[in-house]
Amino acid sequence: MSYTQNKKWRYNVIKTYVSLQMLKYRSAKHGSKAGETDTPLMQQYNSIKGKYPDAILLFRIGDFYETFGADAIRTASVLGITLTKRRNGAASDVELAGFPHHALDNYLPKLVRAGHRVAICDQLEDPKFAKKIVKRGITELVTPGVTFNDKVLDNKTNNFLAAIHFTVPVYSSAKEENAGVSFLDVSTGEFLVAQGTTDYIEKLLQSFKPSEILFQKDKKKQFTELFGEKFYTYGLDDWIFTEEFSNELLLKHFGTTSLKGFGIENLNSGIIAAGAVLHYLADTQHDRTEHITNISRIEEEHFVWLDKFTVRNLELFWSPNEKAKTLIDILDQTISHMGSRTMKRWLAFPLKEKLLIDERLDIVSFFLSRPELHEKISQQIQIIGDLERLISKVATRKILPREIVHLKRALGAIEQICNLSCEGIPKINEQLNPCRLIRERIEKEIMSEPPLM
Repeated sequence: MSYTQNKKWRYNVIKTYVSLQMLKYRSAKHGSKAGETDTPLMQQYNSIKGKYPDAILLFRIGDFYETFGADAIRTASVLGITLTKRRNGAASDVELAGFPHHALDNYLPKLVRAGHRVAICDQLEDPKFAKKIVKRGITELVTPGVTFNDKVLDNKTNNFLAAIHFTVPVYSSAKEENAGVSFLDVSTGEFLVAQGTTDYIEKLLQSFKPSEILFQKDKKKQFTELFGEKFYTYGLDDWIFTEEFSNELLLKHFGTTSLKGFGIENLNSGIIAAGAVLHYLADTQHDRTEHITNISRIEEEHFVWLDKFTVRNLELFWSPNEKAKTLIDILDQTISHMGSRTMKRWLAFPLKEKLLIDERLDIVSFFLSRPELHEKISQQIQIIGDLERLISKVATRKILPREIVHLKRALGAIEQICNLSCEGIPKINEQLNPCRLIRERIEKEIMSEPPLM
């Protein structure tokens, strides 16, 4: 048994034990043997809920997603839907709140934005052919930092999941290198790591604004004292934050024998944080991660690092004054959501190397001197749309037929850009691939006006 298999086995044993303890608690509460008075449906529900005790469980029953007990109370409060009760066999009544399954895209974002983890439990077989109770299982665990839902995501902002690994006591000198951090936007595939002092990590958190932060369970107090309570956080078991486990996960994911090619081989604390992120994806049923093809080091020396007071006082992204315009509101005249996210990143991480600054300015000058070329490329970028998140949907098998047709159009627009004369900025043609074979296959196999679903 490999190191990873051994750790996963121990983890599953612990989860099973917790589930049994929950059943014992229910037994003691109702004065009966575990599950003796529950209906078969509620026995199935309790079994699944026991594996995800800290998430709201959306339990698919026919054409509805139902919630029970404490979950129903929270769900009804957040969504503003009716809270009722239902009979549970010989057991006491149980609270109930639900909504039609086709309304999931409307209600799920509200639950996630309210700071809840949501486990989606679907029917895994056709009820017509079920001999007894319909087989059900978790198909996705949605958290603030892990989602592909367009209505949860802000198109103009990255949705980063972060993990922090403390390597030495956090009360040591701020000049010591005592933490590693990783950032992953699963909706775009961007994966970044860094390590340094806790002061540096705090500036990174301030700039990246992660939607969810992972850390070791026993470090919650230290995390709060260092970074406050403004972030949505989730604690993981200590054994996940180990160098051997994280290295094995990363090497397996990228299909390499070393991390040297990514330039992160010496960032031991950052690697551990990155491993925790990958483990969390698998643990939340997000195991289709082929679109995460690279992991990069955040180069501290390339940027001006802004603390939270500077960001606030300069009103870069938000203002305490009602109807005020922030600097990003003025600067962001981009024509695609990918451009908006890049503009926000550039504003949060100002360059300080003259060579890199001059390179950007040269490209701006190139287009200012060629207004017709600028107009033609702008038209094609509008057609391309948000290709980053579209490709992530392909990798995770969540893309819809109409989105596939849009992908074909986007690839066609990329080819048009490649055909334009851009000798002054050769990097454009070098980095663009119109993927003709993929475009031709879509053209051949999918109708031009497909159904929505």
